[in-house]
Amino acid sequence: MRHVAILLSLLVVGSGLVLGAKTLTIIMEEVPDTDVIRELIPEFEAQNPDLKIVIDAMPYEAMRDKILTEFLAPVSSYDIVIVDNPWTDEFAAGGFLVDLTDRVMALEGYDFEDFAKPIRDIGVYKGRIFGLPFYNYALAMIVRQDVFDEAGIPIPTNIADYVKACRQLTNKEEGFYGAAMQAKRGYKIFEEGKNYMYALGADVFDEEGNIVINSHLAKAALHLYIANLEAAAPKGAVNWGFDEAFRLMAAGKAATMITYNWMLPSLNNPEKTGELAGKFSFYEVPGGKAVLGAWYWSIPHNAADIEASWRFISWVTSKAVEKERVILGGAPVRMSVLTDPEVWEKGYGKQYYLTLVKILEDAEPLVRGLHAEEVIETIGLEMNNAAAGIKTVDQALDDAAKAVAEILGG
Repeated sequence: MRHVAILLSLLVVGSGLVLGAKTLTIIMEEVPDTDVIRELIPEFEAQNPDLKIVIDAMPYEAMRDKILTEFLAPVSSYDIVIVDNPWTDEFAAGGFLVDLTDRVMALEGYDFEDFAKPIRDIGVYKGRIFGLPFYNYALAMIVRQDVFDEAGIPIPTNIADYVKACRQLTNKEEGFYGAAMQAKRGYKIFEEGKNYMYALGADVFDEEGNIVINSHLAKAALHLYIANLEAAAPKGAVNWGFDEAFRLMAAGKAATMITYNWMLPSLNNPEKTGELAGKFSFYEVPGGKAVLGAWYWSIPHNAADIEASWRFISWVTSKAVEKERVILGGAPVRMSVLTDPEVWEKGYGKQYYLTLVKILEDAEPLVRGLHAEEVIETIGLEMNNAAAGIKTVDQALDDAAKAVAEILGG
């Protein structure tokens, strides 16, 4: 038996494994960027043989409640959580996340300022860092470049020209639409529709924090959104989410889509779009200012081993690993990576990354604050009520303003 034990020990050492290695479990969304992390895990485990990474991936809708439940347990079953930007302030204010500030500032060469500022700022609450950027999902306008070129229509740079182009390119008899839209109630319609609001200078709150979601500009933007939905999108799009809109675009039945910037590589992938691959381009959303979404690496306050969790998230967000992640297809968050010629060459090309730089220079999240999730869902519900004809635009946004005031205790 002694010889067997010695042999087993030699095999373990030779393989780089450690008996009894600690397992770190991460809750993540089922998206392409999670698949990229899976590709990187063996590298981390080789450098840290005492740690093993396990990913618990699930649909977005299941994540928030599961994370909140774990926050209330004596010890979280998740050692690391990824946090969507509407949740960051709420989770930080509730004391659910580890304050990473001192660790970040003490880490030589980490360079927190290298993260794109709009993305970096979301992970900070009251001057303290609670989330390290994982990937961005800022919105962009993806177009069938060949369709625009053949029609002789210039790429629209303002929202009025965008709606006009969508109508011009729509041929409902042939099943071709100017816009693949996602007007599903809640998050989706607000995420898409707020780009129209930004284009007209509208927002949920003004600079003093007053509720202005029912301003004349916001109402004009929603009227424009609904007009495009009715004239240039399939009839059922009022109930569509991302998947339905993507399928329409990938099938070659739509000319444009306002969606996550990282969908361009998927649409130009021959395995997903066949002969259409290479015919898609992307630009800033009409009007320039885009809705910004981003995910963050955070550590639960009740994680079993905070230092072990920190070893992973500081590694995966480092400059070197961020570069690897982006070359593998991940959505970038560091400026040094976005402007790296090697990334351009091995990734999706110079134009893609420099366009993304422009998008990130003028992008903002849907809403921030302790009640961001509830505010988003409430406004999205009322926008969909207007799109479905249940309420007028005036009624819907006036009701949204009242509901937001109640949520905020006003």
